[in-house]
Amino acid sequence: MEDSPSDRAEQPGRRHSHAAAVLIPQPLPGPYDYVVPEGLTVQDGAFVEVPLGSRTVRGVVWGPPAGDVDQEKLRPIERAIDCPPLPEQVRKLVDWTAAYVMSPPGAVLRMAMSVPDALDPPPPAVIFRKAGTALPEGARLTPARKRVLAVLADGRALSGPDLAAEAGCGAGVVKAMAEAGMIRRLEVRPSADPQAPFEDRGGPALTEEQRAAAATLSAAVAEGGFAPFLLDGVAGSGKTEVYFEAIAAALRTRRPVLILVPEIALSAQWLARFAERFGVAPVEWHSGITPAGRRKAWRSVIEGAAPVVVGARSALFLPFQDLGLIVVDEEHEAAFKQEDGVLYNARDMAVVRARLADAPIVLASATPSLESRWNADRGRYSRLVLPSRVGRAAMPRIAAIDMRAEAPPRGAFLSPPLRRALAETLERGEQSLLFLNRRGYAPLTLCRQCGHRFACRDCTAWLVEHRLAGRLRCHHCGFSTGLPRVCPACGAEDSLAACGPGVERIAEEVAALHPEARTELMTGDTVHNPKRARALIEQVSAREIDILIGTQIVAKGYHFPFLTLVGVVDADLGQEGGDPRAAERTFQLLTQVAGRAGREERPGTVHLQSFDPEGEVIAALTRGDREAF
Repeated sequence: MEDSPSDRAEQPGRRHSHAAAVLIPQPLPGPYDYVVPEGLTVQDGAFVEVPLGSRTVRGVVWGPPAGDVDQEKLRPIERAIDCPPLPEQVRKLVDWTAAYVMSPPGAVLRMAMSVPDALDPPPPAVIFRKAGTALPEGARLTPARKRVLAVLADGRALSGPDLAAEAGCGAGVVKAMAEAGMIRRLEVRPSADPQAPFEDRGGPALTEEQRAAAATLSAAVAEGGFAPFLLDGVAGSGKTEVYFEAIAAALRTRRPVLILVPEIALSAQWLARFAERFGVAPVEWHSGITPAGRRKAWRSVIEGAAPVVVGARSALFLPFQDLGLIVVDEEHEAAFKQEDGVLYNARDMAVVRARLADAPIVLASATPSLESRWNADRGRYSRLVLPSRVGRAAMPRIAAIDMRAEAPPRGAFLSPPLRRALAETLERGEQSLLFLNRRGYAPLTLCRQCGHRFACRDCTAWLVEHRLAGRLRCHHCGFSTGLPRVCPACGAEDSLAACGPGVERIAEEVAALHPEARTELMTGDTVHNPKRARALIEQVSAREIDILIGTQIVAKGYHFPFLTLVGVVDADLGQEGGDPRAAERTFQLLTQVAGRAGREERPGTVHLQSFDPEGEVIAALTRGDREAF
């Protein structure tokens, strides 16, 4: 009986000398058999180059050959690539994921080989050092050359740019001195740069509840073995500090740690807290890093030089040798679900990977997903509860505003109670957050004369007006066009009307109410890279912004001590439609955004504008009764 792909992957280190199965990172149903040439020995997980049709492609040795093709008809492996093998745990994860989500194994492998250039060793680095005690005969010493020799006098080896910078000369001087034999030019092959040693500096004093949860997690990490935990704590309860204790325990075991977060590009505060605790930043993995950064990160992981990696969902398939802990922060987030290509939920696959690695996993959230809560209630996960905020901070008071009784002025979208709360907060010198999960200026533009609605030419969804950019955009397929001056249907001029509010329109209303207030938008359109996110967060923390207006990215765990008011402009948004999880996701999102208010001594208040304040979601939020929901 032939081995299945998963059976073959379960025998690490097996070497092949005649033929081997090679899995190629393309949407193919399984590995192909290849001959191993004389003199070449490859092992399971080895990266190789093989012919495929008229091309040469790269793949991974997946095990012994299936044997369903005569060996005389097999094509040979062309060469083995100088790279550590793909770890057994990753090969098992590829097979398991492919079977579970019904995708070709090669398509899943492509996610583990997402940086093909990283398979090749980095090019040699060129350095310069002194050639000896005596200079070559006839060597001419200029002032610049003397400075170069003085820099290298202590025996250091420097790159050309560094040497030229320290000596205060041009690159040509360094090159000419090497050619004349006055200094030595050396090529060295760099390995993945190991991070600076982690130093657990200790965190803030933990509460009794935090200490109990942290002790449980640390003990599980020290003991080893698969152990899933649901860390269920209200916003501001210190979940991060608790799982930081587990990370410290894992670092003491010398096993690497993987932390998955939904929006790594927007986690500047989290990264700063990590660096403060452990003395060095973790390796980052997300779409915002440069290609060179991705190559370096992938290579450092497979060479075992990355003790801690924090990343988006794709980091799950990085080639860790032997994971000691996995943390999934904000585990309820829909961003962990990949909805194109290979369809998978990184939260669920992270649990599988922890089981394959025989390591603990922590799923952390203030609003756990129904699946995780169900697994905890049935004993599959151990549930650790943090029911209260840290220190003197109390949970914010949440109140619903009945928009039927407290209607905004005509053409406006902020109700009188929310307007009063906004003015009072400004008067106290505190900060406010206005939340509306709708980008742009207006979700619909139509003609007053003929009723024409602007829809996407490709997918027929309504086009969203982005007045700041002067564009109409489709948020479904990405189509974009300029703002027209006349109706394309009837030709009427100045007849186009924006219907409904987006965050840009709310910002316009706030500017009219409080022209002296310092306001800022925080959306996917305005915060499009980590640098901009970091700058905006620093502005809010430094109290350089009075009113922050944003979409769902403002609910990502930020800690702003002076933010005391949260106003949800449309709490009903997202509850309608055909999504069976609309109520759950709305409850989670509004709970998360409400958690930004009153995170320190100043009490927080949350106003939910709703046309159905008696509905299950709004009523559960105002009562603070998650269990009833």
